[in-house]
Amino acid sequence: MSEGLILVVDDEEHIRDLVRLYLEKEGFTVAMAADGEDAVQKVKSQSPQLIVLDIMLPKLDGWDVCREVRKFSAAPIIMLTAKGEEFDKVLGLELGADDYLTKPFSPRELVARIKAILRRSAPEEPALDEGIITLTGLVINQSSREVRVSGTEVALTPKEFDLLWFLAKNAGKVFTREQLLTAVWGYDYYGDLRTVDTHIKRLREKVEKDDLSSYHVKTIWGVGYKFEVLDK
Repeated sequence: MSEGLILVVDDEEHIRDLVRLYLEKEGFTVAMAADGEDAVQKVKSQSPQLIVLDIMLPKLDGWDVCREVRKFSAAPIIMLTAKGEEFDKVLGLELGADDYLTKPFSPRELVARIKAILRRSAPEEPALDEGIITLTGLVINQSSREVRVSGTEVALTPKEFDLLWFLAKNAGKVFTREQLLTAVWGYDYYGDLRTVDTHIKRLREKVEKDDLSSYHVKTIWGVGYKFEVLDK
């Protein structure tokens, strides 16, 4: 992964140039793409640290780009939408986006969100006895940010990993959606409670492979979620 490389995908040249200007002032390196097909190729060839992705694009729209990128990359994605509709936001999160911003937007706000996501997704230095969680069929390595299910590495987005790590290291404890937003996304997150639900759904799809799992992210109706270790 290229350190500090941000890929900006938008078919409007003035928006690409404006975002590039603000990012370069903050010390980032910027790559740009004007259509969806070019965006997918640049993610493959340049491995950006984060992707700013417009929805309305020629060739492949932002939804299709997000689907394709999530097949091989866990780089955080901030989606841009001119519609501002709730459906767009929820669908983006379902497809693997980490955040969204509605046009017209402040370039300073976009830069602040990029910094916040990169700060929270950076690997932490784990305590020697707390850096790895091992269960039957599941290994979570905090320092390498790797997750293995039945011996096979599973690709999680940075936020999916943070959520899994937080729940697993607090196994048995119930957390409300508000508590999870605060603990995992931080006080400066701009989303709503459904963000937690969509990430929980994707986590289950990726790490709970069958009924033989020795663990489960359990819904506590009317309250929230907990990571439950089962007796097998």
